[in-house]
Amino acid sequence: MKEAKDKSTQPGIISEARVRVRYAETDQMGVAYHGNYFVWFEVGRSQYCNDCGFSYRELEARHGLYLIVAEAHCRYKTSAKYEDELTIRTFVKELTRRTIRFGYEIVRADGVKVATGETLHILINKENRPTSFPAPFLELLRGDSMNR
Repeated sequence: MKEAKDKSTQPGIISEARVRVRYAETDQMGVAYHGNYFVWFEVGRSQYCNDCGFSYRELEARHGLYLIVAEAHCRYKTSAKYEDELTIRTFVKELTRRTIRFGYEIVRADGVKVATGETLHILINKENRPTSFPAPFLELLRGDSMNR
């Protein structure tokens, strides 16, 4: 976990998660299927939340709140292949009362950037209505408690 360099556009932290490309995630040529990048983004988001001090499970079970995906984008730079070790760097690009936009970089162990992307999430309640983040979660997502 590192501090974001440009706090004006990226509040909080940059979280890092690691995965190794599994055989089941590849095609016959050993190249990772494009849809898996979104799964790896989710791995990064979960790690980001854990690094901030909470889990999706807590948000859902304890508070009845859900982060739904409203937009998803991935820019593929080069192929990830079977057994490549990947680092998923996740950071918050934008945070409002009801939405959060995560940014991602996926980098191979040799330092080559494999992909970049972002996802926009809207916070909803059990009635599927947009709602605001409770103040403690906003603070955690910004990394406020980590910067003290």
